[in-house]
Amino acid sequence: QVQLVESGGGLVQPGGSLTLSCVASGSIYSINAMGWYRQAPGKQRELVAGISSSGHTTYADSMKGRFTISRDNAKNTVYLQMNSLKSDDTAVYYCNAGTITTLGGDRLLEVWGQGTLVTVSS
Repeated sequence: QVQLVESGGGLVQPGGSLTLSCVASGSIYSINAMGWYRQAPGKQRELVAGISSSGHTTYADSMKGRFTISRDNAKNTVYLQMNSLKSDDTAVYYCNAGTITTLGGDRLLEVWGQGTLVTVSS
């Protein structure tokens, strides 16, 4: 069974930093694009940042310069370094994998983690 598990969320003061991790586990052969999304209370889920298998990155405009996405393909792990956090960054952060190819040759599309809560508050 393939799954994504996020960690690293928690309470942080405005201006602080936090690093999220997402590990993909199971019988995985490869993962193409991965990304982080977030959903604040009462709002729709939105893209935070994405990264291709080769390391090309994209960011939502409001995160540029503050957030950094990276990945370790050998560990099937994607990270999100968040700096200069604001109260508006409070949300549940979800990890996403666009396509996961399993060792058995199956292709799993749009695999999501369960989310990790980030609360920015003094």
